[in-house]
Amino acid sequence: MADHAQHADIPAMDYEEHERTYTGFVHFAEVGGIACLAIVAALAVGGTKHAWATALIGTILAVIGTGVGIAAPSISWRAPVVALVLMLLALLLL
Repeated sequence: MADHAQHADIPAMDYEEHERTYTGFVHFAEVGGIACLAIVAALAVGGTKHAWATALIGTILAVIGTGVGIAAPSISWRAPVVALVLMLLALLLL
């Protein structure tokens, strides 16, 4: 059978670092998911309304918002959601 004893040369799991890594991953997934939705909405504006300049501006705003959201955990997913809302409004109003 397998030996389940802790060996002296294997360090114990660092739970604090594990939690920090998991929190960072979830933060990145939230911001990245909203950014992907914003870019898809921008492509929808360009493809259905033929407003490619508006779509380009929306994509640039999504990329900038993603950078801000990743750099500032207090803002998080709220930064790229601005581009998403603007592109959805453009999709409805144009």
